[in-house]
Amino acid sequence: MEKERFSLRGYFTKGELALWGGSAALITVAFFVFGGEGVPSLIASLLGVTALIFCAKGNPAGQVMMLVFCVFYGAVSYTFSYYGEMITYLCMAAPMAVVSLVSWLRNPFKGTVAQVRVNRITLRETALMLLATAAVTWGFFFLLRALGTANLLPSTLSVSTSFAAAYLMFRRSEYFALAYALNDIVLVVLWVFASVEERAYISIVICFAVFFVNDIYGYINWRRMRIRQERTDNGGTAPTEEK
Repeated sequence: MEKERFSLRGYFTKGELALWGGSAALITVAFFVFGGEGVPSLIASLLGVTALIFCAKGNPAGQVMMLVFCVFYGAVSYTFSYYGEMITYLCMAAPMAVVSLVSWLRNPFKGTVAQVRVNRITLRETALMLLATAAVTWGFFFLLRALGTANLLPSTLSVSTSFAAAYLMFRRSEYFALAYALNDIVLVVLWVFASVEERAYISIVICFAVFFVNDIYGYINWRRMRIRQERTDNGGTAPTEEK
């Protein structure tokens, strides 16, 4: 089947454009008001929120942007001794973005290059993922403690939520967005602690609050995508909702 050509014209709804535009504007204003951690930090934040709106559409281009965001964010985390964040994004999230990109490109929905096929994971796989997440969390707790990581407990929790989110994204499950939303909450708390000592980090707090809103939308849209895809696969018949 010949793949459809992708065009940005009419690709995003007015609501999605408003979400992206409002998010980018809020991040930019926060950066200049609170004096963010350099222009690379602003670029990373804007790239991150752009990646999220593409990922919310199931577009593989979002994974490419996410990869670059991981590199920038890892560098910013290093400046406040958040070694868990640095290691997580540079050594786990960035490679997983590459793996997810390959997975998404290999699984387009009916040849549509701009939309990945949404996947359902089994209860068995979910249980194995949770066990793996627990093991990663346990191991990273001792590693981060040895490295003298600031705010150890939320830093460790951030690793576990990031791991689960990255796995679910790779497996093309709609629940990856909820896992990232949970991670956003942890990161807001983490950077609030940092902003107590350095006012400039308030811009990062606002950035992840904005990411939270975008990830919630991502989950909503992926659920819609799954239902539409299943309806199409079933010849127009409404799919049975999962229990």
